[in-house]
Amino acid sequence: MNEAIVLAGGRGTRLQSVVSDVPKPMAPINGRPFLCYLFDMLLSHGYNHVVLSTGYMHEVIEQYFGDRYRDLAISYARELSPLGTGGGLLNAIQHCHTDAVTVLNGDTLFHIDFEALHRFHQMHNTPLSIVLRHVDDTSRYGSVLTDADGRITSFVEKADSQGAGYINGGIYLLSPTLFDGRTVGDVFSFERDIMQSQYAQTPFYAMASDGYFIDIGIPEDYARAQREFPAIK
Repeated sequence: MNEAIVLAGGRGTRLQSVVSDVPKPMAPINGRPFLCYLFDMLLSHGYNHVVLSTGYMHEVIEQYFGDRYRDLAISYARELSPLGTGGGLLNAIQHCHTDAVTVLNGDTLFHIDFEALHRFHQMHNTPLSIVLRHVDDTSRYGSVLTDADGRITSFVEKADSQGAGYINGGIYLLSPTLFDGRTVGDVFSFERDIMQSQYAQTPFYAMASDGYFIDIGIPEDYARAQREFPAIK
């Protein structure tokens, strides 16, 4: 079984000036919720089960999709109160059954070779693989540095990052063992409390991809998605 978790619980405050009546992952792109494009991508790579980590306006997502989208079975891991990205992931991973789970952000479409990601992950025998994307301006995201073998050597915060470089593209392949010692219901950040606090002791690796990438979290890129998505479906 190929399983994925989609983080779909955020409020999307930066986008609310143009999308205020649905949660950000349900923002309509040419008449279809953004999540449909993510699901179509997962289906094209053989995924058959997705867990949606929901919170804000969760009922909108659940009522629209129910328990299936085409051949993709859908489970829900609802946050009754905000758990942070780490707590949300730990809550969602309880619905997964494999030892390597793909994680995607619910507001980002990044076309990658998922089969290559699985090979990369197995080759490095790592509990966490991250997919990177090269951009001209890293200041919106922060940047990620690696050595020649792909091992992560540094995470650079947004405030300290500028110019061209590699950013975290919001796609991970991870082992549930990353959360050993933590309890469902704990509130913590996956980025800060797992990735940034453990990479120096635990080998985490990053694979770069030059596939189509868009984060609809700001109005300008949401508008760009309306123009570009017909060409990339």
